[in-house]
Amino acid sequence: NEYSLAGKMISVSIVHGGPGPNFLSKDLVSYISGQSSFNSSVEEIKDEVIGTVLKEILNASSLENLQDQMLKNSTMLQTAGCFRNVTSVQEKHSVVREYLRWYIIERHHSAIERFKEGLNCLQFLTALQQHPAVMAPLLCHLDKQLSAMDIEHLFKPDLSETGSNKRNQEEKTISFWADCLLDCEENSSGATLEDILMFATGVPSIPPAGLEPLPQLQFLVDSKFPMANTCANILKLPLADSYNTFKENMTFGIRNSPGFGCI
Repeated sequence: NEYSLAGKMISVSIVHGGPGPNFLSKDLVSYISGQSSFNSSVEEIKDEVIGTVLKEILNASSLENLQDQMLKNSTMLQTAGCFRNVTSVQEKHSVVREYLRWYIIERHHSAIERFKEGLNCLQFLTALQQHPAVMAPLLCHLDKQLSAMDIEHLFKPDLSETGSNKRNQEEKTISFWADCLLDCEENSSGATLEDILMFATGVPSIPPAGLEPLPQLQFLVDSKFPMANTCANILKLPLADSYNTFKENMTFGIRNSPGFGCI
């Protein structure tokens, strides 16, 4: 039931505008969505013993060497149903590919089926199978990290009237904000871009459907530390005379926020 429940949680989150998991392997998602592609590599196997065995098979330079490796690891290969009499050194690739498919997909068949049942909550699985190119990225692990530009484009400033003294202060603060984001991106600040997004919106990544209401920047005249209204996706920036002061106050305020009980 845990796998079914996990599928339901993911489905409800995505359908209602929340974040996708972004941690499943592409081959697992491809299998769930009914696609036939399978491109996993030995590097994806985190078990050091199994990974070493598969690498030794791939590194076999002769038929005799391959046969020795197959015999040496016959129990492991028999478990996956890929132990056989090989007649060509090139068969090493198919042996490893078959083992990887068993290791990632086939041995987890029962759990995957329960997971699919949960994903069908609110018809998300149906949408995934009908539109895999669009829906699959919501589930797959992504190497892309938040960028300073992502955050800068996400938050729209609520500026005072053009030409006013407030407007001049706010525009200076906007430039500090942009520099602060770049420092966070380059790891030269005590806070990360994910910390800033969590502080302002309650989520550490931008959901697939975006954020509603649209995130907004406002400005504080009575506090030197940032404040946020996560229900409205509003981040309130403190006004400061120098960038260093702004950065220090932003970092202190964000790093000392509660974190919504996330672990």
